[in-house]
Amino acid sequence: MYDYDLLVVGSANADLVIGVERRPAAGETVLGGDLAVHPGGKGANQAVAAARLRARTALLARVGDDGHGRLLLDSLRTAGVDTAGVLVGGAPTGVALITVDPEGDNSIVVSPGANSRLLPADVRAAAGLVRASRVVSAQLEIPLETVVETVRCLAPGSRFVLNPSPPRELPAEVLAACDPLIVNEHEARVILGGAPVGDDPAEWARLLLARGPRSVVVTLGARGALVGDGSGVTRVPSVAVAAVDTTGAGDAFTAALAWRLGAGADLAGAAAYAARVGAAAVTRRGAQESYPTAEEVEALGGPGDASAPGADR
Repeated sequence: MYDYDLLVVGSANADLVIGVERRPAAGETVLGGDLAVHPGGKGANQAVAAARLRARTALLARVGDDGHGRLLLDSLRTAGVDTAGVLVGGAPTGVALITVDPEGDNSIVVSPGANSRLLPADVRAAAGLVRASRVVSAQLEIPLETVVETVRCLAPGSRFVLNPSPPRELPAEVLAACDPLIVNEHEARVILGGAPVGDDPAEWARLLLARGPRSVVVTLGARGALVGDGSGVTRVPSVAVAAVDTTGAGDAFTAALAWRLGAGADLAGAAAYAARVGAAAVTRRGAQESYPTAEEVEALGGPGDASAPGADR
């Protein structure tokens, strides 16, 4: 019996967001709109997204003893995330500097701050939390060695989900635990490194599977996603919406996918549901503030309905 549907091991940042008419080129200065401060970070985003979908969710992360840290803790608790694993102190809270253009596309620079102090020893100290979780999700805004330690602490029978963002080469031990490895086009190319990669996302999925993960999801934005495992590669369609802000949409997708897999959905069905969650998120500004409730996702209808886990192929 698991106490949590999902444990997220990852980052927690304050997102400092400025709207711009266009994102600046190298050496260029552009004027933007008013600065907005939102709770963010890939780890905290995933935790909030899952909790809003009614998943029993916990977060293992580190924030600073400062205003940004308190902002994050308030947002997590309001969403229903168990914050017993959120450590406080050691460095200022991480910050993400984000510009968003009129089409909703963004550029992001992250100052890790306290995220870089989430260490393997912290994971070992929270091993009971890790073992109490049906699915464990991680990203790479925390030290890679912390992700490795998370894999080593997994309970038998639990599932590990990784979005390698920002991307870097991964050790075989981590790749072998991924079920799935979730990447966009840029992340796929970095993970594949020197391998010859063409323009066919299905080929990326097959090449990634050959690296050792149990399953792979390649997200393609408005073109949907590809899911791949030992049975082959399948395309999952997107949901057509008017995008306002894509910040954090990938985190919402990952959280929804991880939760649905833990609830018994197959990979394609979980990805279809996650596509609806991601689509709902881009219709509102911000990251955590944009995440839909389970009822809002159900109202979108279509494949991946939460009432029928595993029904979609």
